[in-house]
Amino acid sequence: MSQPPPTPGSPATNPAASAPSRGAKWITGRVTRDSASGPGEGPDDQGRWPLEPGRYRLVISLACPWAHRANLTRRVLGLDQVISLAVVDPIRDERGWRFWLDPDHRDPILGIEYLSEAYRATDPAYAGRFTVPALIDTLTGQVVTNDFPQLSPDLITEWVDYHQPHAPQLLPTDPEQREEHDELAEQITADVNRGVYRVGYAEDQHSYEAAYDRLFGRLDQLSQRLESRRFLFGDTVRDADIRLFTTLVRFDAVYHGLFRCNRHKLSELPVLWNYLRDLYQRPGFGDTVDFDHIKRHYYLTDTDNNPSGILPKGPDLSGWPSLKS
Repeated sequence: MSQPPPTPGSPATNPAASAPSRGAKWITGRVTRDSASGPGEGPDDQGRWPLEPGRYRLVISLACPWAHRANLTRRVLGLDQVISLAVVDPIRDERGWRFWLDPDHRDPILGIEYLSEAYRATDPAYAGRFTVPALIDTLTGQVVTNDFPQLSPDLITEWVDYHQPHAPQLLPTDPEQREEHDELAEQITADVNRGVYRVGYAEDQHSYEAAYDRLFGRLDQLSQRLESRRFLFGDTVRDADIRLFTTLVRFDAVYHGLFRCNRHKLSELPVLWNYLRDLYQRPGFGDTVDFDHIKRHYYLTDTDNNPSGILPKGPDLSGWPSLKS
């Protein structure tokens, strides 16, 4: 997987830290069907935790696109009652993500005020970033994983026995189709998901223009692909659609202005705009979007790109469709 763009400033105050690099220290446990551990036990000797409904808690920020992917996958597959959800405050301080939306400023299940407490319960000498998404073991309060590239695929493949009836097949089972899917999904991650950060944190004009051209070149290719199909792979929503959605839904609110990805707004690109609005109306998509959290996090914590701390009033959200029940 490609590395994210440079991340100027402190991770505690810079939303580029929401584009974590796998070069940072990671906690890479996994919850799998083939874990040798029994119920209530910790990971086996290969770092595999037992598959137990109700045991794990997914911690996310509604602002973070990487966390959004994990939560959206959880919702689409119907894992709401199997893996609980904790939402942190969109504003971080020098101690990182905090549970200040909850009564007494503590997560009601984990009993902690800051996500960093779970990381340090896992490893008192932990030197990485306190990132979301993070999957927490509620029995020990320890972080099972913050490896977001692996977390969503595991929700798809390891928790399959707990998917809701008629849940979409987010990853193709046919080997050739899977290869095509994974290739496009990685292009979306490299050029779109990480691409907006590469533009937003370019350190010189040449880097900015190269990143800008790469981003919009990929968006043009995706627009052309979607001219003849409803979703990226026909009429079935795939993991690649989820990856693309999490960036597109933030585009006009944040990336167009704050990150200077301003060739067009998404609302000025008819094919991508219609595709985005179509996805937005599906269960698990629009109802996991919170524009208030998104705007406050990016504009009020990114002091490099927004030193004034002014929160814009726009964009006008009247063009978004009403959500289906």
